[in-house]
Amino acid sequence: MRKRTRQQKVLELIRTKRFRTQAELVEELRRRGIRATQSSVSRDLARLGAVKINGYYTLPRLVHPIAGVLEILDLDTAGDHLIVVKTEPGQASPVALKIDHANFPEVVGTVAGDDTVFIAVKDREAQRKAIARISQLFTLRPSRSAPGATLSR
Repeated sequence: MRKRTRQQKVLELIRTKRFRTQAELVEELRRRGIRATQSSVSRDLARLGAVKINGYYTLPRLVHPIAGVLEILDLDTAGDHLIVVKTEPGQASPVALKIDHANFPEVVGTVAGDDTVFIAVKDREAQRKAIARISQLFTLRPSRSAPGATLSR
């Protein structure tokens, strides 16, 4: 089975049933005729931005689900090779995925927690360019950002 098809099924299952563990999800896929290992399901969940809330896997909600707009609360630098993005709880994964899918040449990679994204860049110049590009992807919530926030709209 193709990865994309399996991931679509994982999305469908998470939207319609509650799963506490990856093993439960693997078993449900097997019942539906889809062979998958726990490690492939783990990668699928990460790729899809699924998170555990109250012990169950779920898909993160967008801050503005109707408009489909992702907001960031703050954006700052840490040294010459790191950008730190603060989000609402549960929003870091979708923000990181959007940055990853944008394929910015300056971005080496992203790491997402629950409400923080670390973005590794090549150097100080790449950091400056990445911040400019990121500012075009997201809405910064001014009322919540730090007074000296790097990102401005």
